[in-house]
Amino acid sequence: LILFGGMFILYSVYRFQYAEDFHLAAKELNTILGAFNTAVLLTSSLTMALSIIAIQRDQKTLSLFLQVITIVLALFFLVNKYFEWTAKFHHGIYPGSEELLSKSSGEILFFGLYYVMTGLHGIHVIVGMFLIAIMARMTRRGTITHDNYVRLENTGLYWHLVDIIWIFLFPLFYLIT
Repeated sequence: LILFGGMFILYSVYRFQYAEDFHLAAKELNTILGAFNTAVLLTSSLTMALSIIAIQRDQKTLSLFLQVITIVLALFFLVNKYFEWTAKFHHGIYPGSEELLSKSSGEILFFGLYYVMTGLHGIHVIVGMFLIAIMARMTRRGTITHDNYVRLENTGLYWHLVDIIWIFLFPLFYLIT
């Protein structure tokens, strides 16, 4: 939270300082892909929450299934982000590229923040997938049960935090006006 909080403050300062450049740079992003990723992550939050409810109701198989669906949705998010970044790289818009360095300072800052913040978020998604996989294994083995599910609940809280961070990233980068 502190790390992303600091980055959001940094974004705000530069956004205020280079408002027109940020607006221009945001036009390079694909709002439809960003919206799709938002829907995928919101759905994954739902499946994670439902997996906790299922284990509380002693529905182990359903909980396990929902945890796996959450991991699959996270993978969809990462694959989508991969294609989005690949398109930017294909157009020469990546850190240190001649194309990016030929743009204004504000646009360079925008894309620097975009890559750092979405990349850092992606790392958190990978960590979340790993944690949920561990929870799925523990659920399958009977370590997580209807009366012992605190680890799954804490993992769910982490996953919701990852989703909330994206809820802030999406409008800051994709819906900027």
